[in-house]
Amino acid sequence: MIKINEILKKYNLKAKKINKIGKVTIVDTDTEKIVIKKSHIDDKILNYLKSRNFDYIPDIIDNKEYNITKYIEDYKIPKEQKMEDLVKIISLLHSKTTHYKKIDIEKNEKIYKQLTDNINYLYSLYTDRITLIESKVFMSPSEILFASTITKLYNTLDNNKKKLDQWYNLIKNKEKERNVIIHNNLKLDHFIRNKKSYLINWDKSKIDSPVFDLYKLHINEPAYNFNEILKKKKKKYPLLEDEKKLLELLIELPEDITFTGTEYEKTKKINEMIEKTITLPKTSEQRKEQENK
Repeated sequence: MIKINEILKKYNLKAKKINKIGKVTIVDTDTEKIVIKKSHIDDKILNYLKSRNFDYIPDIIDNKEYNITKYIEDYKIPKEQKMEDLVKIISLLHSKTTHYKKIDIEKNEKIYKQLTDNINYLYSLYTDRITLIESKVFMSPSEILFASTITKLYNTLDNNKKKLDQWYNLIKNKEKERNVIIHNNLKLDHFIRNKKSYLINWDKSKIDSPVFDLYKLHINEPAYNFNEILKKKKKKYPLLEDEKKLLELLIELPEDITFTGTEYEKTKKINEMIEKTITLPKTSEQRKEQENK
């Protein structure tokens, strides 16, 4: 539990008003408004950002046991505009912190194995589910939808495996890979638009591939057209070929289908999974394959 009074006493401040929002505490003091959060940004990440002149984070008062920053009012702007501004800041973050490291073979082999295991697991799971469904005399609406979709799901998994192999062949023949600082928890709630833009909540940040920032944004903000986000990102900070393959794979990989809840909930879940498999636009390679069929 945050000891507000002890923290304020340390800085000779007095609380006029305290507002708790989730894991964040906003305090109106006698001189300024501050934000207090238990977790904090890693000092190495913070120093790296400073060294690269990336100053799109709130002014930090303290970053030891608690992360204490000056409060910044978030202007009310259309969410679509806010998303566009967020993509610009992500691109700037990645651009300013880009560096190339020797390929981490062990890390990439682990990613390859995990994704291979996921694909094999889903293939077996879908096979078990469709075998059970087809053994029934009467199917429910959700089961009929799943049965009508099974071929598409199998094709998606086959494409996933093909893309995984393509990604692995690209990455294993490279000597170096691109790394950046990733925020690692991107969402509109972690972006503030004032006179300039700010990213907040850096406690999960680390050095890794820019792919994972985009993937997290896709997961955290599913309501937005991700194709448009990728187009805007491409103009500011285009992905390399192996990065595009990995991102496509992560996004298109289907999910487990849990046949629980009401019939409406189950049908909705299956529909959402079907839509997810066509999130990204077809590549030129996919279009040629389709034309040759």
